[in-house]
Amino acid sequence: MRLLRPLYESLPYLYMGIGLAAVATSFRWREAGWSDPLSAVGMVSVVIGLVLVLKRHDYRIQKRRYGAAFDDDDDR
Repeated sequence: MRLLRPLYESLPYLYMGIGLAAVATSFRWREAGWSDPLSAVGMVSVVIGLVLVLKRHDYRIQKRRYGAAFDDDDDR
């Protein structure tokens, strides 16, 4: 499944935004059964977004450094 490029590029920031919103909601809404799981899901979502941003950044640097030969190794 392919996504449109603007949507694909915004996904990590969407994950981080949802995660930050979940963490903020868990602090504002002090329901005993919901606060801890909501903050955990929020933190995991923020970390996933950060990992995606850093992996994409690293991939783009490697591709710029090594060029097309870098993509040829991925096909194996």
